[in-house]
Amino acid sequence: MSSPPVTPEEQYAIVVAALIDAPDVELGSQGKQRFGRSTLQVHGKIFAMLVGGRFVAKLPRPRVDALVEAGEGERFVGGHGRAMKEWVAVEAAAGERWLPLAREALAFVGSTARR
Repeated sequence: MSSPPVTPEEQYAIVVAALIDAPDVELGSQGKQRFGRSTLQVHGKIFAMLVGGRFVAKLPRPRVDALVEAGEGERFVGGHGRAMKEWVAVEAAAGERWLPLAREALAFVGSTARR
């Protein structure tokens, strides 16, 4: 018997629950960031978010390039209409990959935010 499908919001909640107790990690607050409560931040910098039912993570450009080339994600296109080089968007169908990617993003942004 298979389990019921998980919505993107439910899958993202799993990611949040797994990472929210990590040092310096917090949810974005309403009005503080344009993406509102859908953001995960470390040292005040966004490292992951849920946008339009897709998981979006900030990773080093070579890692984003590799994910895109492997067909495992797309470059995230922000509100200005340009693809962002260090952001990857992953569809809900690949929800099992969200948490590992979020951990990578936390490590990446956490290390660069302290500089």
